[in-house]
Amino acid sequence: MDVVPWRRFQTIINKYHGDMETTQLKTHVYFRIMAFSQLTARRSLRDTVSCLNAMKPKLFHMGIRAVSLNNVANASAKRDWRIFAELGYLLIAEAKKLYANDTWDVDVDSSVFALDSTTIDLCLSLFNWAYFRETKSAVKVHALLNVKSEIPEFIRISTGKVHDVPILDELNFSGKSWYVMDKGYNDFGRLHRIEEAKAFFVIRAKKNTQMARLYSHPVDKSTGLRCDQTVRFVIERTRCLYPDKIRRIKFYDEEHDRRVVFLTNNITLPALTITTLYKKRWEVELFFKWIKQHLRIKRFFGQSENAVRIQIWVAIAVYLLVAIERKRLAIDRPMSEILTILKGVPFENMPVFKLFCENYDIQTNNDSSKGPFLPGFLMGH
Repeated sequence: MDVVPWRRFQTIINKYHGDMETTQLKTHVYFRIMAFSQLTARRSLRDTVSCLNAMKPKLFHMGIRAVSLNNVANASAKRDWRIFAELGYLLIAEAKKLYANDTWDVDVDSSVFALDSTTIDLCLSLFNWAYFRETKSAVKVHALLNVKSEIPEFIRISTGKVHDVPILDELNFSGKSWYVMDKGYNDFGRLHRIEEAKAFFVIRAKKNTQMARLYSHPVDKSTGLRCDQTVRFVIERTRCLYPDKIRRIKFYDEEHDRRVVFLTNNITLPALTITTLYKKRWEVELFFKWIKQHLRIKRFFGQSENAVRIQIWVAIAVYLLVAIERKRLAIDRPMSEILTILKGVPFENMPVFKLFCENYDIQTNNDSSKGPFLPGFLMGH
């Protein structure tokens, strides 16, 4: 929790009048409670409150006093979700600084971003505000992930009916950066905005996209490449949306026995590097998979839109907090392993880095005269 910029967070709380109508549960305490539920994989608000109240003597050191289920439920329904969204972006800015100098295995100097979304299914009878299809509701989490650092630099939460393409209108494209997308983002008017911003994109082409070859470049077919061409769109409407030439690369994916076609506005990078960049799009899929598996964003504690948005943003904030600590303390372990260790000792008053020192005995931090040591999370079950 020391990683959280509490003063700036309080400024955000004041901006949205987060503490104006309450004296029982301050917003910063509510955030600690919700972060605790994410870190320890609580199943519900009742589960969270019961676990915390079972450890009352240690709550003061966490910045929490006695917890009321009614107060926490009311906070989920009434606190403005934008408070936690802005906190999330504060943590994103901090994480970007820490991971800015990371290196990776692709010969590209510029930033590389992967854009995608994930759908979280909901019960239609309980979450009717998020109507998706005839039999179910859903929310979507749209993310622009910095592939080098694995830090999301843009997050948008919407209902399931919102298409992926309009999200491109909300992005500010930075020059010379790369944007990697699946074929669901094929909108050539919007893609031309990336060209106008002097940035680059790689996207899978749809099968019905009609293009005329202008000239071809030699390729080494032993690498899986089948062609590297400069093309122009044939259909007049498409050509009006994207009047410039574009590069088409065909690649045979031996692992899945399929041919894929990529489009890019970059004409200098080797074709094989373009295909490698597209493979890195999988990082955003892994990000969604990680937060779904290790954090609580598939089972929600409240039914209102506000409660759902708060829970997702707190989950993202917890992901960022773990990522920041991992970099600051130079912990050479996977994010999932770090979170697993943190789940075991949420009530221990000790420096975090000592959890990852192989020679450090956690029991030395406890008075042996008080009986055998039990991690706090076991006390809550």
